[in-house]
Amino acid sequence: MFQTIIQATENFCTHQIRENFKDIEDFNDEKALITYIDIETTNDTKYRIYIVSDLMFAQKVSKLFLEEDESDEETLIDMGLETTNLIVGSAKVIAEETESEAYTIATPHFTNIGKFTLDYDAKKIYQVGDESKILIAIKALNA
Repeated sequence: MFQTIIQATENFCTHQIRENFKDIEDFNDEKALITYIDIETTNDTKYRIYIVSDLMFAQKVSKLFLEEDESDEETLIDMGLETTNLIVGSAKVIAEETESEAYTIATPHFTNIGKFTLDYDAKKIYQVGDESKILIAIKALNA
């Protein structure tokens, strides 16, 4: 399941952001935009998917969708929520098309802007373009 979310993130970077991306090991940004969305599989297993981006990544999304060169914090939060919804929604479609375990998705939530210190089971970090970063993490809630 996490693989479909990774694939959807890579697709988002390639087809929406239209920038190259690469795996990186470190994401210690003190001002990361932290959002999550809960999903539930057909066998009633629940997971929390975290989508964490630096503010530069959120600004790229804002430029893409709203054509804003410099967005305020509220707009960046909205872009973080929309990114979360788009990535996990796309992953859900990928899972259905590849006959992976299907799941339902809830509404995305904003946590805070700060350092990502929440507990997770697995993560993947990308550098997108020259400087911006996005982290994807998963945490089983009732496994």
